[in-house]
Amino acid sequence: MSEIDPSSAPHHTEHTVGETTVVELRGEIDIFTAPSLAARLDALTADQHPDLVLDLRSTTFIDCTGLGVLCRARNRAEAAHGRLRLVTDSVRFRRILRAVGLAGVFELHPSLGTALARAPQAVIAPAAAG
Repeated sequence: MSEIDPSSAPHHTEHTVGETTVVELRGEIDIFTAPSLAARLDALTADQHPDLVLDLRSTTFIDCTGLGVLCRARNRAEAAHGRLRLVTDSVRFRRILRAVGLAGVFELHPSLGTALARAPQAVIAPAAAG
């Protein structure tokens, strides 16, 4: 069994802006670290009308387990008549979403400011493949 590099383990900070919970994720989200994140996101999406922004700009790696956690959080938020937005400026992450067929599933924003806008925005078109 390989050891997990503690510097790559995800950690997060949370704060609220109005009625929105902003979760800044840092490090890696993978098969080893996803369970604790999933538990926290489950708690944040347990009530009606959850309003979440997940800031992924400091996330260094995400595998299919991590993508599954994001999908579950999105599905739970929508089932509770809420909203989940992702903040990312990573072309690589957008390319991954396209490759696995999730490009149009998430509401993506390039900055925290645009994600916190009150009106729902259309999903930002992924950058052209490079």
